[in-house]
Amino acid sequence: MNQEANPLMIWVIRLIHTLIALIGIAATVIIYYSAISQTYNLWLYLSLGALLIEVIAVILNRGDCPFLFVSRKYGDDKKLLELFLPKNVAKRMFKVIFIVILIGYLLLLFRFLF
Repeated sequence: MNQEANPLMIWVIRLIHTLIALIGIAATVIIYYSAISQTYNLWLYLSLGALLIEVIAVILNRGDCPFLFVSRKYGDDKKLLELFLPKNVAKRMFKVIFIVILIGYLLLLFRFLF
């Protein structure tokens, strides 16, 4: 953290960011479950929408999480994934996450069509 950091705001932003990440993980699990079990319900549709919004937000921010700019504003010098992973691994995680989500979408489409 830098000299002008606001520790309380950083904690709040990290908490909100973590909750959003957990929702994304849950949505991904629901998509895979729905594809495998061929269950199409409201949870699936909400999950598809939530992940689509997340992907669009990251793409519009040129591959960075939109929360990065908010956390920087309050003096946080670490990305959320860097709290849990080494920096070189954390840099690659968005690509890995996108691939996992894309495979889930494709599996769901394949199971729906066939």
